[in-house]
Amino acid sequence: MKKILIFLSLLIIISTQGFSQNYKIKTIVIDPGHGGSKPGSVGKISKEKDVCLQIGLRLGKIFEEKMPDVKIIFTRKTDIDVDLGRRAEIANNAKADLFISIHANSMPVGSKPVRGTETIVAGTGRLNEQDAALRENADMKLESNYQEKYKDFTSANPESNIMLSLLKNTYREKSIQLAKFIQENYTNVNKRIDRGVKEQNILVLQRCGMPAVLTEVGFINNPEEELYINSETGQLEIVTAIFNAVKSYRTEIEK
Repeated sequence: MKKILIFLSLLIIISTQGFSQNYKIKTIVIDPGHGGSKPGSVGKISKEKDVCLQIGLRLGKIFEEKMPDVKIIFTRKTDIDVDLGRRAEIANNAKADLFISIHANSMPVGSKPVRGTETIVAGTGRLNEQDAALRENADMKLESNYQEKYKDFTSANPESNIMLSLLKNTYREKSIQLAKFIQENYTNVNKRIDRGVKEQNILVLQRCGMPAVLTEVGFINNPEEELYINSETGQLEIVTAIFNAVKSYRTEIEK
């Protein structure tokens, strides 16, 4: 209980300082999903890890060109394996103001083709709505000694669960706000289908000490969408939508 009280006190301080009257967005962490020995979902012509990296690097470039006062940090810039916990650690150590994780969705084998985008924030959600969490958290089990490394996430320890819940709820409102802006901008670009904002139990988001989102840019195992998210036009539209969403979010937060 003592650890929880200390953690809660720290969260109150962070929350108060983080969104004060003079608050400015200074640092954004871009997290291209998967990488290295973790390919993620696979389509006919591409792997999720490669598409995420391409889009992530393009997104960083547009920020550097159009928002040069904001520092951009990548969790990876090449095809390397970065542990899920390390991704959040990079953002926390940098005292980042936003964490944006780029991913591509996939539909179960044999199911009807699905299209559209969705953006996820840390949460619990209903059991039958945890498809993205099951898929994205699967990388955790590919890491060595993952049971010990992520015991606070996988265990039923009440103290660990309370602390994770406090961290999640501290930034929930701002994360949802950013996620909604992202989804709105997707629908304004090439009439993308809006699958909404979802709250799911995704490890990398749960551990971030700042507003954090994971955005699914399209279904990689839908042939039509796979071509789109691999194309020059598609990727430019995707990064423009995310950039415009952050721009709108920044305007609201820094008022």
